[in-house]
Amino acid sequence: METISSLGLLLQFAYVVAGGLFIYGLKLLGSADTARRGNMLSAVGMLLAIVVALLDQGIVEYQWILIGFVVGAIIGGAVARMVEMTSMPEMVALFNGFGGMASLLVGWAALSTAGGTFTLVTIVLSILIGGLTFTGSLIAYGKLSEKLGSGAVMFKGQQVVNSLIVLGIVASSVMFCIEPGNSQWLYLVIGLSLLFGVMVVIPIGGADMPVVISLLNSYSGLAACAAGFAINNNILIVAGSLVGASGIILTQIMCKAMNRSLSNVLFSGFGSVSTDTSEVEGEIKPISAEDAYYVLEAASNVAIIPGYGMAVAQAQHVVKELCELLEKNGAEVNFGIHPVAGRMPGHMNVLLAEADVPYDQLLEMDEINPRMENVDVAIVIGANDVVNPAARDVESSPIYGMPVINVDHARTVFVLKRSMASGFAGIENPLFYKDNTRMLFGDAKESIGSLVREFT
Repeated sequence: METISSLGLLLQFAYVVAGGLFIYGLKLLGSADTARRGNMLSAVGMLLAIVVALLDQGIVEYQWILIGFVVGAIIGGAVARMVEMTSMPEMVALFNGFGGMASLLVGWAALSTAGGTFTLVTIVLSILIGGLTFTGSLIAYGKLSEKLGSGAVMFKGQQVVNSLIVLGIVASSVMFCIEPGNSQWLYLVIGLSLLFGVMVVIPIGGADMPVVISLLNSYSGLAACAAGFAINNNILIVAGSLVGASGIILTQIMCKAMNRSLSNVLFSGFGSVSTDTSEVEGEIKPISAEDAYYVLEAASNVAIIPGYGMAVAQAQHVVKELCELLEKNGAEVNFGIHPVAGRMPGHMNVLLAEADVPYDQLLEMDEINPRMENVDVAIVIGANDVVNPAARDVESSPIYGMPVINVDHARTVFVLKRSMASGFAGIENPLFYKDNTRMLFGDAKESIGSLVREFT
């Protein structure tokens, strides 16, 4: 008895250590220069939590668990090494989805030992949120990877259909808690939760994907937390709460960056992609790489504003090379990072970190904007909506009020684009027609490479 008690105390202490690693790792993830270490510590904490949970449950045979561990490690390691940085948002979406499905299965399995009403409620919540997260993440994956259309899918009576699904979920959940032995209510909850996940995400356009990714991340955490209550596992409750809370905080940051309220996100009132048909006065002024070089060669202060176009062109390494050449030429170089540039939170930071761009050169929007009037040349690489001055100046614009990086305040602006196609928001950008803007058309990697060759 004393030995069992000592073992139990040791296991609980290990849970506390794992929880501490989660919390400290999450703190380190808040800074770009410590994020890698934070991710490693969190991974160690998760491994410790899994091992301790298996010992705590008194599992005797581990062969299937070990097989799953090996197979999962091989798949995860291979995917992590093979996935391109441009596909990182899709991978994050899949991670969220698999987390949701895991919580659904844990909640379902917990039925075998379910006791009181509270446990049944937590089981329903883990199944509901997990199912919603799974299918919602799959739809997000499809939109991000462009296997599905990135635009919003709207139809007449959509809100009525969603309301009926919610009522069906509530009714079947209540009936399940009343009659837990009747499996049809459980299957109805599972089916409706999976359907609701699809319905929640399809009306959301590509421009809002950063918000969706962070929200689904929060959902996966909440599902894990509910599963923790269902199986009475404290470390799962802690880990799920951390993911859920951090996801909600990140969602609020994304909403603020896009001038949207959290209630709009939660109730899917923000999905449609607006198309602006208004005409912008002015003339497009193209520039060659050779002429752009002469302007850059004389610049003493340069700001680089990356967007999804940089990710598609995989231009981050050649951008780093240009940055080094500019600095050797005596220029101060900084990067302006908009919170929703790219297709997931922190997308640009991840790309630039891969190219070993110094963290202190990555300035957030609020840091770069006050400096913009002193910038000689602002280089916009594949960004569109996050530098659109219409969000600041044109009240009729669909994105009016959205905070943007004020690149038009720089003395000269180079915009690197393949064509004059609009961004995710589907609207014209007056920046392209301003007197101080020059358009450098072509693939971003090739265009930057041409500038590098001019310097060398």
